Amino acid sequence: MNNKFDALKDDDSGDHDQDQSSPKDCEKEKTEDEDKDQNASKRKMVVPGPGEHPLQYNYTFWYSRRTPGRPASTQSYEQNIKQIGSFASVEQFWRFYSHMIRPGDLTGHSDFHLFKEGIKPMWEDDANKMGGKWIIRLRKGLASRCWENLILAMLGEQFMVGEEICGAVVSVRFQEDIISIWNKTASDQSTTARIRDTLRRVLNLPPNTIMEYKTHTDSIKYSLGRLPWSGEC
Repeated sequence: MNNKFDALKDDDSGDHDQDQSSPKDCEKEKTEDEDKDQNASKRKMVVPGPGEHPLQYNYTFWYSRRTPGRPASTQSYEQNIKQIGSFASVEQFWRFYSHMIRPGDLTGHSDFHLFKEGIKPMWEDDANKMGGKWIIRLRKGLASRCWENLILAMLGEQFMVGEEICGAVVSVRFQEDIISIWNKTASDQSTTARIRDTLRRVLNLPPNTIMEYKTHTDSIKYSLGRLPWSGEC
């Protein structure tokens, strides 16, 4: 892939204060607390370490798992998805990735998500709601290789579509696995076409591979009539 990713494997990896307040100060303190939370999240943004190779964007790994067939609301989905950690450099990525189980070894109804820092892997997120995703269904045994190739291409900015890429998902299912890459603007056909062509190349897909593009708006409509589960393909 991108040569700055070659064999850079390494090892390694607030408190909320509560003050007494009078009732009339509650609203003021609530606003101040929200400002503190926003400032704290800004301070916590990861940065490359000394001598490390910075990525163009910071990214966050997420993991989710659920019982198949069990209805779930958007709220319960958001509670179920777990943040693994964020990184800002090639070296920090490998520290996470080298310790993570590969998708092909996951069991049950499980998903790994890798999204730009600040974007939740949910249709309803502001960065995602006008976008969509390319979906590729894989036979069992291919998910680990395809997932690694996909995320290395994404981190290495091989898609060449500016800020359009939001993140990627690998979904482990009973009879097949699914990978998808999400972008911001579903209506931008030239961008979605470039993402499709790059996806074919980086995954070395056969010409007859079926690729489906689905807008998040359609996904939400479909889920309302079936299973309200964000991120479901």
